[in-house]
Amino acid sequence: MLRSRFIALLRGINVGGHNKIPMSDLRSLCTEIGWDNVRTYIQSGNLVFSANKTVKLLEDELEQSIERRFGLEISVIVRRADHWSAYVERNPFPEAGKKEPNLLALGLAKATPNSTAVNGLRERAANGEQLAQTRDALWVHFPQGVARSKLTPDLMARLVGSPVTMRNWRTVLKLQDLARQP
Repeated sequence: MLRSRFIALLRGINVGGHNKIPMSDLRSLCTEIGWDNVRTYIQSGNLVFSANKTVKLLEDELEQSIERRFGLEISVIVRRADHWSAYVERNPFPEAGKKEPNLLALGLAKATPNSTAVNGLRERAANGEQLAQTRDALWVHFPQGVARSKLTPDLMARLVGSPVTMRNWRTVLKLQDLARQP
């Protein structure tokens, strides 16, 4: 059976010394559950791998495996690698991506964001933050940096309706490159 490439994003690991999972252990765990060609990128829980299951099954499988192995409840968001280029193409803030790639973030949720999510987030935005939604993706340009933002992960999850994780533009592009590698 042909195995598809996927990208998995783990929410809130290795941030500020919390929810520590070494990437070598994460790769080993993924291999043990039957995933192939597992690659990680930086320490914040970015995986590229091959498997022959649905997105939902992959998310559930990794969440349950992480809880069993590490005792952590971590939200996992998986997307098909062949769909990832659509995120890159639909970036609503291309100039920010060129000039400030670390200040532009793609946010992905476990479920399709509520129709009111972006407006709710805009109401709480400060420091010149710009928001947009393209299909299932949320985009935030943080011109003053993420650290000063009032758009916290918990607020985003509440307004979106499911856990959200964000990756900066550089990481988005790097994951696309990794997913294209054999």
